[in-house]
Amino acid sequence: MKGLSYEELMARKNQIVKEAVGIDYDDFEYGKIAFDYNRMMSESTYSLEEMIKIQKETKVGNTPLLELKNINKLIKKYAEAGKGARIFVKDEAANPSGSFKDRRASISVYHAKKLGYEGVVSATSGNFGAAVASQAAQRGLKCIIIQEVYDSKKVGQPEILEKTRKCEAYGAEVIQLTVGPELFYTFLKTLEETGYFDASLNVPFGVAGVETLGYEIANQMMELEGKYPDIVVATTAGGGNLTGTARGLIKAGAINTEIVAASVNLYGLSMASDNDFNKKSFTTGHTGFGIPRAINPDGTDVPRNVSRIFRYMDRFVTITQGEVFYATEALSQLEGLERGPAGNTSLAAAIGIAMKTDKDKIIVVQETEYTGAGKHPMSQLTFAKRNGIEVRRGNPKEDKPGVNIIIPEKFYQINEQNIDIEDLKIRYIKNLVNKYDIKTIEKEDFEFIIEDTNSDANFVRASLENLGVKVLV
Repeated sequence: MKGLSYEELMARKNQIVKEAVGIDYDDFEYGKIAFDYNRMMSESTYSLEEMIKIQKETKVGNTPLLELKNINKLIKKYAEAGKGARIFVKDEAANPSGSFKDRRASISVYHAKKLGYEGVVSATSGNFGAAVASQAAQRGLKCIIIQEVYDSKKVGQPEILEKTRKCEAYGAEVIQLTVGPELFYTFLKTLEETGYFDASLNVPFGVAGVETLGYEIANQMMELEGKYPDIVVATTAGGGNLTGTARGLIKAGAINTEIVAASVNLYGLSMASDNDFNKKSFTTGHTGFGIPRAINPDGTDVPRNVSRIFRYMDRFVTITQGEVFYATEALSQLEGLERGPAGNTSLAAAIGIAMKTDKDKIIVVQETEYTGAGKHPMSQLTFAKRNGIEVRRGNPKEDKPGVNIIIPEKFYQINEQNIDIEDLKIRYIKNLVNKYDIKTIEKEDFEFIIEDTNSDANFVRASLENLGVKVLV
C-alpha cells in the first residue's frame, strides 16, 4: 500500500506524472536548472499538419476571423488624429465546447487514445474541463474533471458552476473541491488510482494544439488584408494560450507581429485564500494566475511546464474587471456577439491599445469563448454585490480588487496599464536561484536563462550578480 498523506503523495509526483503522460521529463534535463525546451516540444508532440488533421476529426479549428466594425467606428471617434487601429476577433466560441481550449484538449485526448489509456483526468476551473470532456466523448474515453469550486462556506462562483454543468453535459464525472492545496492532491491521487492520462494544461500536447490557432490567424489575415496582423492580444493566465498562439504565428511566417499578454487586474487577492476566493469576478485570465505562472512556470502539476510566455511576449498589460464587463456589453450590443468573459479581457485591452495605435494597423483579439447563465455579467455582478463588493459606474482608475468594480461611463475610459516585464524577468531569475540554491552558474544554465527570458546576456548577468550569484561565463 502506498501512503496517501499529502507529503507522501507529493514525493511521488514526478513518477505519477511520468506514468500518466508518457513523457520522461528527465530525458530533457541538463545543467543545474536547464531543460531542452525546443526538443521537448518537437519530440513530444505532433507536426502542425498532423495537428490540423487531428483537430478536424473532432470538429476543432478553422474558426472565423471577424472585424468588429461598429466597435472600430467608436475607436476612431475617440482616438487622436491618425490613431485608431482596427480590431478583428478570432471567434473560438465556434469550437465544439465553445472555447480555444478545444485545440489543447484535442491533441491531448487523441494522444491518450493512441497510447491506450482508458480515460483522461484534468484539474481546471472549467473551460478546459469542458473541452477535455467534449473531446473524450468523441474519442470514446472516460473523463474525470477536478474543479476548485467553493469557499469554506460551500459558496460557489456562478461562472465555475456554469462550467461544471458544461462538463457534466459532455458526460464527464466532476469532482468539486473547496479552495486550497487539496486540488493538486486530489488530482495526483486520482491519476494514481485510475491510471488515466494526465490531460494537463501544461503538457506539450496541450500547448502545441494552440499552434493551429496562431497559424490560422496569420493565414486568414493575409487572405483578408494581404498582411499579417500587427498586434495579437492574448488573454493570459497559465500562459499556454499565448505560448501556443505565438508559436503558430511564427510557423506561419508572422515573425514581426507584436504579442501582447492581457490579464484582469486582481492585485492584492490571493488565489489560494478562502477569504479572497469569492471576492473576484473572474476565475481565469487574471493576474492571480498570470503573474505567478510567468515568474514560476514550473510551479505546476508537471515537472516542466511548456507554457513559457517570456519566450514570446513583447508586452504585458492589465485591465480592470469593470472595463471587461463594459467590453462584454459592447461586443453584445454593438456587434451582436454575446461571448464569455475570458476573451473579453483581451478585447478590453485591445480597445485601449487601438485608441493609441496608428489607424493603418490591425489588432487581433485571438479568442472568444461561449457564454452561459453563470458567465453572464449580471450573474457575476449580482454575486459580487452579495459578497460585499461595491458595483457602480465611474472612472476605472478608482477600481480596487476585492473592494469595488467600477464600470466605465464612457467608451474612451478603457485604458490598459503596462506591467514592467523586466521586473517580472528579474523575479523569475530570483525564483530559479532560490529553488535550485544557485551560488555559481556556468555556461549552459546561463544560456538557458537568456533563452527562457528572451533577454540579452548583460541583463541576465546583472540580474544574477545582483542576487549574489557568481557567473562563470
